[in-house]
Amino acid sequence: MVEDTPYRSAPTPLSVGALVRGIRDLLEHGLPVVRVIGEISNLMMARSGHWYFVLKDADAQIRSVMFRHRNALVAGRIAEGMKVEAVGVISVYEPRGDLQLNVESLRPAGRGSLFEEFLRLRDRLQAEGMFDESLKRKPPDYPNVVGIVTSPQAAALQDVLRTLRRRDPRLSVVIYPSQVQGDRAGDELVRALELAGRRGECDVLLLVRGGGSIEDLWGFNDEGLARAIRACPIPVIAGVGHETDFTIADFVADLRAPTPTAAAELAARPASDLQADLAALVRRLSRDMRHRVARSAQHLDHLQRRVGIPRRLLDTRRTRLQTLSRTLAGAALNRARIERGRLDGLTRDLRRLVPDVRAKREAARRQVVRLVTGIDALLRERRRTLDAMIDALRHLDPESVLSRGYSITRNAAGAIVRDPRQVHPDDLLEITLEGGRISARTLETLPPRTDAALPVTE
Repeated sequence: MVEDTPYRSAPTPLSVGALVRGIRDLLEHGLPVVRVIGEISNLMMARSGHWYFVLKDADAQIRSVMFRHRNALVAGRIAEGMKVEAVGVISVYEPRGDLQLNVESLRPAGRGSLFEEFLRLRDRLQAEGMFDESLKRKPPDYPNVVGIVTSPQAAALQDVLRTLRRRDPRLSVVIYPSQVQGDRAGDELVRALELAGRRGECDVLLLVRGGGSIEDLWGFNDEGLARAIRACPIPVIAGVGHETDFTIADFVADLRAPTPTAAAELAARPASDLQADLAALVRRLSRDMRHRVARSAQHLDHLQRRVGIPRRLLDTRRTRLQTLSRTLAGAALNRARIERGRLDGLTRDLRRLVPDVRAKREAARRQVVRLVTGIDALLRERRRTLDAMIDALRHLDPESVLSRGYSITRNAAGAIVRDPRQVHPDDLLEITLEGGRISARTLETLPPRTDAALPVTE
């Protein structure tokens, strides 16, 4: 009987990488998310933005990593020796086979419900898309008016004003006063932002205050302030606290500065930068103009080479035309002589082939004379017959009698009236005479006329 050993379940050997990946998958998928309290040691904030440190207590330690996209959401300052509460998953760093904690969130231990409320609001607003980069607006490079939302008594305000004056003395500054600490800070910050948006007199807004505890900065974690920043029509730069302090306002703002002074530096580029940009623009324009002039000159040279000097070209073409004209005239004269000779030869041949037609021409002329004479006589006879017919038709024309005093009467339908019985009293009649027409209305009908005169009716 073969002795049962722990190795019987492995039918094929594993590579080290496969073994470590299996352990990693087992840990990441087999263990739930863990919450660990410990002290930060060997903290290294890499240039990549990732944080590497060791979480330890009196009994043990574990390597930990918090990647850039997660540590950007950490509120407050993280430092060596700080006691923190970390939430994450257990994993393995394969190249070294080290067990490590992948930290998803980190907070100073003992912050309690206030920090929990910050995390809940942050996660909810992030789920709504309030922090999306696509919503962020780029502040102008060279604003004319900078607005500052802060407390007039804040020390950070003087730092911001000095930085603005130093970097760009031409800037105008508008201060929108507000509390930046205390229970009313959130509402006052919202009103100041809304006022700046309504007045629309600034190119960029700075939302600033100095550092402090999470309680001191709590006004900048207000949900109403976050929505006011997003709704503000003016780009907002947030510079709240120190570099390691994070508030909801930082996540929502169009641009986040680590300090109020840094916010002022982001809003106002030095005047020397403007001069340098202008000088660079002038150089670029000059270079572009030189290149354009050079290209135009090169194109002109190309055209001149293709066209040549106009007068010389015209002289050459004129000489060529004269030569061609003389050649054409000589060729035409020579051709005419050749064709004339051919025509003379054809005429002689034709005379030999065609018989004498003078007698036939004379007989034909006599026939034509007789034919014309006969046609004239026939036409005169036809004309006399036609005139007789015209005279007969003229005598038959009913309108020809109008010249002898007769008339033609038509009723309203245009029919000729031949009998008085066709007419009734008050009928409208049209009487046609030689000189025109008369419109009349019937009074009465009478029997045929006798020698007595017609009665006159008024």
